[in-house]
Amino acid sequence: MIQFVLQQPSMLFALAGAVLIVLFAIVGLWFDRRAQARFYGAASQRSWAAMGSRWWRWGRILCAGLGAACVVLALARPSSDPKPQPVQRVGRDVMFVLDVSRSMLAQDVKPTRLERAKLGVRDAIDVAEGDRIGLIAFAGSAVLKSPLTSDYSFIRMALDDTTPVSVGRGGTAIGDAIRSAVAILRPEATDAKTDPKVTSEKERADRSKTIVLITDGEDHETNPLAAAKAAAEKGIRIVAIGVGSEVGGAAVPLAPQLNSRGVLVEQRGSATFEGREVRSRMDPATLRQIAEATPGGMFLNVGTGNIDLDALYRQLLRTSGPRIEEKASTIRYTEWFQVAIALAVVLLSMEMLLHARGR
Repeated sequence: MIQFVLQQPSMLFALAGAVLIVLFAIVGLWFDRRAQARFYGAASQRSWAAMGSRWWRWGRILCAGLGAACVVLALARPSSDPKPQPVQRVGRDVMFVLDVSRSMLAQDVKPTRLERAKLGVRDAIDVAEGDRIGLIAFAGSAVLKSPLTSDYSFIRMALDDTTPVSVGRGGTAIGDAIRSAVAILRPEATDAKTDPKVTSEKERADRSKTIVLITDGEDHETNPLAAAKAAAEKGIRIVAIGVGSEVGGAAVPLAPQLNSRGVLVEQRGSATFEGREVRSRMDPATLRQIAEATPGGMFLNVGTGNIDLDALYRQLLRTSGPRIEEKASTIRYTEWFQVAIALAVVLLSMEMLLHARGR
């Protein structure tokens, strides 16, 4: 026995539209006959008055109503023969860890270090086909802006909403941010050191799980190197991207004015400490150590140049070993909406022919 189901049964509510079409047509036919009766008067019963019941008019109403109903039925997706089918997802887990501290508002990179970094992340999202992406914003503490997901529209909205006010505590806690990312990428990971099957550090590396750290590298005593080594033990590599000038640095804005998207629109002076202007310099040495502490890790010294994260994603992340994850089976059906569409075409074509017949 064939089992029929509707995959979108809520579309059947649109049948009310087909009923309205029939009702309007009947009402229109009634008004038409009433107008003719007034025109012919007492002669309306004569054969030449053409007041008899026209079968083609009722045929048009029937064809239009049934045609509209068939369109609605097709939208409801009638199906049969449900069969379970396993689904495989090929992809990687990439956690972007973005520095949103006040030093990232420095303007040695236009428009600011933070805005240039966000543009780079957005470019990477555009080429992340099938991968799960997450986002952590950090300053003096780390805040999860988006869990790992393949809903890239949600990631883009979370990225747009990532500003210096996303994190209430000031500072630059790189180590804490890395630990937060590791906890998400490996929530139940077994310590690789205690696994007897692991024979080398290179075998412990899982390049399908990557942390992309974007910062100016000025950490405030959170031991990021130890956090990177802990990530390596759990099979996670780190790609560190340093932004900002490492020589002269740039002034850190004082009480910056931001728009609704967190973009710096006005810099009201520079921060000072003991009478001297506070300047932020990118720390390449720390970032290089963080990246090299993980097998397969890499440090990219962007400086004040462009962040081509889309190219990096294609060449580095997309060429790494993919992860194939077996998920729960899904149900596949034999679709029958084509039959409903064909019937709708036939009925609506007949309605047009009957309309031409009436004319």
